[in-house]
Amino acid sequence: MLQAVGLTSTPRRDLTSAVDDLTFEARPGSVTALLGASGAGKTTALRLMLELQSGRGITYFRGRPLHRIAHPAREIGVLLSDLPGHPGRTVRGQLKMLSAAAGVPASRADELLDVVGLTGLRDERLGTLSLGMERRLGLAAALLGDPHTLLLDAPSGGLSPRETNWLFGLLSAHAAQGGTVLYTTDDPKEAARTADHVVTIDDGRLVADQDGAAFARTRLRPRVAVRTPHAARLADVLSREARASRRSVEVVAEAGSRLTVFGSTCPEIGEAAFRHGILVHQLADEFGDTGPGPVPRLAPVPAAVSVPVPGPGSGSSSGPGSSSGPGSGSGSFFRTVSVPGPARTFELRQTRAEADTAPTEAVGTPHTAPHTPSHATPHAASHAAPQIAPHAGTHNSPHIEPRAEPAADGLGPLPPPLSARPVRSPLRPVRYELRRLLGVPSTHLIVAAVLVASTVLAVTLAHTGRTPLPGLLAAWPGILPLPPAALGAGLLGALSFGHEFRYPALAGARGTVPRRLGLLLAKSVVTAASALLLTLLVVVADLGVLRLVYGAGAAPVPDNWMALCVGWAGLAAGSAWAGLLAAGVFRAAVAGVAAVIAVPTLVVPLLQMVFAGPSARSTAGLPSRLRELAWLQWPGQVDRWLMIAVRLVAQPIAAALTLSLSVLLCAYLFTGLRRRARW
Repeated sequence: MLQAVGLTSTPRRDLTSAVDDLTFEARPGSVTALLGASGAGKTTALRLMLELQSGRGITYFRGRPLHRIAHPAREIGVLLSDLPGHPGRTVRGQLKMLSAAAGVPASRADELLDVVGLTGLRDERLGTLSLGMERRLGLAAALLGDPHTLLLDAPSGGLSPRETNWLFGLLSAHAAQGGTVLYTTDDPKEAARTADHVVTIDDGRLVADQDGAAFARTRLRPRVAVRTPHAARLADVLSREARASRRSVEVVAEAGSRLTVFGSTCPEIGEAAFRHGILVHQLADEFGDTGPGPVPRLAPVPAAVSVPVPGPGSGSSSGPGSSSGPGSGSGSFFRTVSVPGPARTFELRQTRAEADTAPTEAVGTPHTAPHTPSHATPHAASHAAPQIAPHAGTHNSPHIEPRAEPAADGLGPLPPPLSARPVRSPLRPVRYELRRLLGVPSTHLIVAAVLVASTVLAVTLAHTGRTPLPGLLAAWPGILPLPPAALGAGLLGALSFGHEFRYPALAGARGTVPRRLGLLLAKSVVTAASALLLTLLVVVADLGVLRLVYGAGAAPVPDNWMALCVGWAGLAAGSAWAGLLAAGVFRAAVAGVAAVIAVPTLVVPLLQMVFAGPSARSTAGLPSRLRELAWLQWPGQVDRWLMIAVRLVAQPIAAALTLSLSVLLCAYLFTGLRRRARW
């Protein structure tokens, strides 16, 4: 059960609230449509439910608000806007990354790829997917945690009819297993066809809260669509017969050869056309919107009525779109044949030569709706589609054999439920961050670029002979503010949060990402480890290249190699953290890179100006004073390490980096951790 109570968005300046005191509920085991014209506040309502937008009101998911749900992925599946994924990541990599964040096994990703029919595209990049494939992947991501509730914002927008049928078929299957489905739409016909319950809003306020049958009866106005080359003649006939029988019938002539008839039925119009010898190309029921907002484009809904079909000798065809359909200029024609039972229409294609001697055998695609609501409206269709085949022993009448409609585009059954709830573990965000870091090509390109630049700089600096050995191994010329390894580590740290805000895979909508303490710790650990590994690779590569080009004597191992390693590691890790925190505070990777470069170019000169001149105090004897303060006895080797650490921190670049990290961490804690933590 989903219960939205008093949802009200925060207005901007003098504007009214996009959502104003909206209260409704979506029941389990049914599909609920949130209907409204463009700008009615549907998306804002979903964002308020998910606490992605500031406002008032609360939403209960099976009796609990979102911030009190321990495992949101097991309760709510969300599909808002486009797929928020890095275009360079693979389909399978995206689902595995989200599986790590949700705490579900990685095998769940492969199961859902089978369900949504993307098994053959699992190694494709997200940037190459079509809109329909993106929507399939987004639905797979929403189903990862086996959620009870699905929230979808205009899921059928931009999809083909076949993809729309597939989508609502899967949503109906989820609801049939006891789940709750809420989706937004601006098409009342789609809501009446696919939803069991319809909530209508206008200007952010509730207009109607109805089940599907009541909605179809009160909101949709039935009509009959007729296409005939003799539109004026048929309109006159229908009007005369209506006056004669004293019935209220309205005939509206539209563009081309189309008539819209209110107050009549397909059998009455078909019989009138037959009696007067009027050729009919199309005869179908439609439903027009009579509620607020613009009237959407109408789609015909077939009716269960027999329509006289002219023979091939008439020189014309009957059926929707026959004048411009395939085969219209090559001796082929289409006929519309309706059968008793649930409303369903089949397009049968024959050549004119075959129509004289052979029965109709080719079967077109049935125009059926993928979901049968519980209210069983007259225009609803079931999942089973009949098959028209020649009856045994005769060639004059078709025989109808029921058959199950095949799965569209590889659609499989819903995945099995998860056997156990995920255990809250600190390794969940770490696994997520590792998959995020290693799943995009930019990480490998940055590492390769740093290694190439470092080796080239090391060989060039050794050739001049004016750079000391530590500078050679780090490939750090004086003209660069930082060595390539530190710059690469800072870029990796900046992209760690920059990608989160540009491609927010953890949030329900683009442009926002929850800043959580567990996520920050995981990113700090992974970026520091990647920075240390990158520094080690650079030093080893520079040492090997220098010995290869100039011999072993050109790059001996320095005596203070341990202190140098500690200094290089601290510089690389500090640069990575500076880029990470700055990108998290300012929500952009560019800000993280700028913060890394600003440390040696701005902060270091500022500190040198403040602490200019000789020092009147010395830190000599600090280890012994610390030993006295702590009342502890430690080996003398520890004193050496303490003095090394003090000398490193006293360096201008180290002091500037420490100060910058302290300021950025305070800013991050102040701006980023005000949200409710969910890790």
